[in-house]
Amino acid sequence: MTVLIAFATVEGQTAKIANFINDITTAAGYTANLINTDALTGQVSLDSIDQVILLAPVHQRRHPKSFEAFVSSHKEALAAVKSLVLSVSLKAAFASGQEEAWDYLTEMLLRTNLKPDASALVAGAVRPESYDYFDKEIIQHVVLLGQKVNPKDGTQEFTDWDALQSTVMGFLDGSDVTNTDLSQISR
Repeated sequence: MTVLIAFATVEGQTAKIANFINDITTAAGYTANLINTDALTGQVSLDSIDQVILLAPVHQRRHPKSFEAFVSSHKEALAAVKSLVLSVSLKAAFASGQEEAWDYLTEMLLRTNLKPDASALVAGAVRPESYDYFDKEIIQHVVLLGQKVNPKDGTQEFTDWDALQSTVMGFLDGSDVTNTDLSQISR
């Protein structure tokens, strides 16, 4: 069985998650094709693909344009295969941000007209070394407002790797993972 893992990344956490998914998919005996939508220059054939895992981060309330363009331009082929969409964000790391994180995912699905078989929120990371002044202010005073996380403490991952692995393997094996919450904080 062949699984396409298509992702976009901004700061690198989603690329790390995509590579993790690639590794566990391959270790489970699947053939995995990993593509970064930021690097695509044309259409991708989905003819030999059995399942698709799509993942992208949320920045400034949206998923990357390259990711949404990929999903929109391949929507018919994606509708023909089983699909899982993972939305990666800091909002997903905190109970107070869950509703907003689901809104980001829902809005992206509406814009792209994608109807995945399953979807999940994945908590991202704080990577202050990749932020400019404006990004640092937004992260600290908007995204992390009210949280006990200080970007000045350096990189902090919130991705729950065990839950992510369970969700991906459940999806690949045919278990129901619709609307899974993978946002538990794991350090």
